Amino acid sequence: MPIPEDVTGDEIDKDVRQELQSLPKTLAEDVARNLVMVARLIDEDPEGAYGYSKVALRLASRVAAVREAAGFAAYANQKYSEALAEFRAARRMTGGVELWPVMADCERGLGRPEKALDMAGAPEVHKLDKAGQVEMRLVAAGARRDMDQLDAAIVTLQSSELASNSIQPWTARLRYAYADALLAVGREDEAREWFAKAVEADRDGSTDASDRLAEMDGVEFVDALDEHEGEGDSAEAKAADVDVDAEAPEVPEAKAPEAEADDSADDDLVDDEGDTERDEDRDKD
Repeated sequence: MPIPEDVTGDEIDKDVRQELQSLPKTLAEDVARNLVMVARLIDEDPEGAYGYSKVALRLASRVAAVREAAGFAAYANQKYSEALAEFRAARRMTGGVELWPVMADCERGLGRPEKALDMAGAPEVHKLDKAGQVEMRLVAAGARRDMDQLDAAIVTLQSSELASNSIQPWTARLRYAYADALLAVGREDEAREWFAKAVEADRDGSTDASDRLAEMDGVEFVDALDEHEGEGDSAEAKAADVDVDAEAPEVPEAKAPEAEADDSADDDLVDDEGDTERDEDRDKD
């Protein structure tokens, strides 16, 4: 797959670069450039990212970072079985637990919420950092909702992280999930309050909390472009309603005055030419 010339491979994380040092230099550069493309495209063009991940995987399948990137690319394309296999491979290579929450979410994607809940109660969760633990809580709440245990999902999300006024990278998503769970059981006033709190924390637009809040308030957004198109359609409709067979009003004949004006202009031209000839004759004399 083509890679833009401005992608050098130096853009990758230093830890990944260190992993690639086990490869020959040229091969390491090729793998790095493909990994950069995966990172660039995974949000806006998941299919493209998946394609680059497969290239990297073919070049260096024994590098944990490559298996992890392939897992996330497959996950972004809802290829949960493939993603889970790649995450497991990466975990075997590193021995880390960072991928535990997304592995559990793959189980949800495969229709096995019970397995996701089992993973939420496993010892590995205690080894996760704070962000990982919050992510695991979100996955567990989602699994509860998959099983129609809506009240249990709400309880799962209730935590010190949810109650905290401190804004962290996970705060907006946690508040959003809680608001959505409240709305699912009909607690609309509380849901609105938490959607508003999610908006306050959502500094990078990672959720659609503002749209959900506006929807609850009955605010309807109209696309300006669509509005102008509608005006154009209205004008065309009005034009179509005009009776083309209606008798047009008579217009007075205006050709005669124009002809007189034209003749007058011609006379002036002739006079000017005559004056010019007389002047030339005088000059000859």
